[in-house]
Amino acid sequence: MRVTIGLAQMYPKLGDVAYNRQVHLEHIERALDQGVDLLVFPELSMTGYQVQDLVPEVALRTHQPDETIDIFKEQSKKLDLVVGFVHEDERGRYFIADAYFSQGEIVHIHHKLYLPTYAMFDESRYFAQGNSVRAFNTRFGRMGMLICEDFWHVSPAYLLWMDGADILLLNSASPGRGLDTGDRLSGSRWVELVNQSYGSMFTSYVIHCNRVGYEDGKVFWGGSSIVDPNGEFLLNGTYFDEALLVQEIDLNQLHRTRARLPLLRDERPGLVRRELNRILQENLI
Repeated sequence: MRVTIGLAQMYPKLGDVAYNRQVHLEHIERALDQGVDLLVFPELSMTGYQVQDLVPEVALRTHQPDETIDIFKEQSKKLDLVVGFVHEDERGRYFIADAYFSQGEIVHIHHKLYLPTYAMFDESRYFAQGNSVRAFNTRFGRMGMLICEDFWHVSPAYLLWMDGADILLLNSASPGRGLDTGDRLSGSRWVELVNQSYGSMFTSYVIHCNRVGYEDGKVFWGGSSIVDPNGEFLLNGTYFDEALLVQEIDLNQLHRTRARLPLLRDERPGLVRRELNRILQENLI
């Protein structure tokens, strides 16, 4: 089975939900013209990153009627969508969230697990932490979603792998930070190494969409990419500029790679559980 993936490497306008919604719709139309089956947007694509005190004003709700949510449900009858937004739950808590829309419904919502609150980041001041990481079924197979800092911790990706995800959907609002020994941003190099590592270690597809643009002195570098189950880049995208990046993936590659490299077959989650229990009981972490 072949699936055409679109990565909407966009520049959201901070705090302007109506504007950003229109940009999403424009990307959807362009993606449909290119035969895209699944279109992935960046972290907080509906709001921009530095929302801070605007959080209550820009939040979307899925437990009651919401015009924007309904629009994406309708659009998902044409192609599947991953959209980043601020999610308000029934009790008035706010989360950095992704929703997977398909065939007129929300299939799954992921709340960001790890909220960086160091250096230039201050997320836990405004958002609650997610407490669940689960794979979910789609018409293209079983997938899992993670947001930015989530995939700098190996445990969420591992849990999704164990929960049956063959495609990891990652999105981010990753700003540039420093240079490496050459002329590359050290942050972009690190993210790309992590993505390739997950592709090869978990013999899975890794689909990553990062935003571009400027906010409050931060520059977001883009570089959206797709890694195959061998850990090789199929697409390693444009840096710093807005773009709709399109790449077909072959899900049969999962079978070919795992026949050659049976890491999933030989994994021992029972051992991991036993040793984690021991470590927790011994108060080593």
